Amino acid sequence: VHIVESGGALVQPGGSLRLTCVISGVSLATSAVGWFRQAPGKEREAISCHKTRDGNTYYVVGMKDRFTLSRDSGNNTVYLQMKDLKPDDTAIYYCAAYPGYGSGCLRAHEYDYWGQGAQVTVSS
Repeated sequence: VHIVESGGALVQPGGSLRLTCVISGVSLATSAVGWFRQAPGKEREAISCHKTRDGNTYYVVGMKDRFTLSRDSGNNTVYLQMKDLKPDDTAIYYCAAYPGYGSGCLRAHEYDYWGQGAQVTVSS
């Protein structure tokens, strides 16, 4: 299984960015996927995930207003659209996946596979 994130960049506060996650080795149609981030000196935190068990997309409280997860099953690709970015959003953003129909998707320990991360820096 191989997961590759791209799209990380330096953006100004208030800007937008879209991260891309290409997954190979497991089918997006039968796998849960999630986006997480880790800021310097902080623990990894969940942003959003999609669960195949019920076909729903979930967001951590406070994330839904500015972050949107979308999926392209045909291309085994997941996106994270981010808007109105703030300096506190500066972090390495990770895409993760696990095959199957688990009951959860917002906890890091549920995932079997991770990408290498994409750096997002929000600064003027």
